[in-house]
Amino acid sequence: MVQLIGGIFAFIAALGVAYNVAAAWLVLRAVAEVVDSPDRTDEPCLGVTILKPLYGDEPLLATKLASFFSQDYAGPIQLIFGVCDADDLALEAVYAAQHRFPHVDCAIVINAARHGSNNKLSNLINMAQQIKHPLVIVADSDVEAPRNAVAVMAVALADPRTGIASMLHVGRGDAGFWSILAAMDISYRFMPSVIFGTKLKLAYPVLGPMMGLRRDTLDQLGGFEAFANVLADDFELGAAVRALGLNVAVCNTYVIHGCSERSRAELVRHELRWTRTIYNIDPAGFTGSVITHVLPNALIAACAMGFGAVALGLIFAALAARVAVKMAMDRASNSTSGPIFLLPLRDILSYAVYLMTFFVRTVDWRGARFAVNGDGTIFPKRPT
Repeated sequence: MVQLIGGIFAFIAALGVAYNVAAAWLVLRAVAEVVDSPDRTDEPCLGVTILKPLYGDEPLLATKLASFFSQDYAGPIQLIFGVCDADDLALEAVYAAQHRFPHVDCAIVINAARHGSNNKLSNLINMAQQIKHPLVIVADSDVEAPRNAVAVMAVALADPRTGIASMLHVGRGDAGFWSILAAMDISYRFMPSVIFGTKLKLAYPVLGPMMGLRRDTLDQLGGFEAFANVLADDFELGAAVRALGLNVAVCNTYVIHGCSERSRAELVRHELRWTRTIYNIDPAGFTGSVITHVLPNALIAACAMGFGAVALGLIFAALAARVAVKMAMDRASNSTSGPIFLLPLRDILSYAVYLMTFFVRTVDWRGARFAVNGDGTIFPKRPT
């Protein structure tokens, strides 16, 4: 029986080696497709409104906000920042950015009105009343964008067949050790799987950190109000756009997702919210993603089979495949999210979160607990 278990996990690990090698190759193949600077003759000049929902202070917030004030784009840009409380500490960074970039059209919406269970969407609903321009970009507070990000997204949305576009992203640890581990999961596990799926046309995701759509498309969808009670708002927006007969685009330009987890517990809570979201969207696909956890599977196989030559070779192959993925992602994004020697620890932690996902029924979102329904809607979980 033990040998059978070892053989099963060895097979899964072998599939994982093949998957990781293929993902690394596809990431490298996509490097040549990354848009560094759209041709000014092709760049649209439509006005762009950028919505930045905020909540509290976070590491390097001023730097992240400044990246949106300094975009290199030929058309007009309006920035809208939204908070629920006039005492929100994030406003200090906004005021500082306004002082530094006085020429930028910038609005601040302070509105405590609640619309549904999704706090981010509630904030966006309040902010949407101030939108001026035909292109609308939503960027999370923890996103730092390269100077060409708006131009790249505007080019994607200039295609009338495209209903919504989003950006690739990599993690950056902004708050020490645990935030570095969080960043590594984004860059070396999640994003390669996104690129693998999109390049092979197996998936057409919308990536929530930075996404954009035309104002008329948003109106057709019923505005942000139509998504006020869902957990995976990016996924639901993509599904609604596809229902209109429009395409979903992923731009081959990377933005930075700044991670701010300061403890193991905070990291696990945050990642469980992501994994439970993915599980709710596609239970079978999430379960099948076990093959992406190649190193833990190889270690389990070795424990069951004995650490002989075959088992040790499998562990070596798993490590080599994971290093290949890291090197490919670092080259593609021109950044690094963490050192190689932390990869085994990160992979084991990712596997633990993967297993825990099957047993959680609530998620933590900025300190509040929410229960998740089978249809993806959420509602506040009252303490018992």
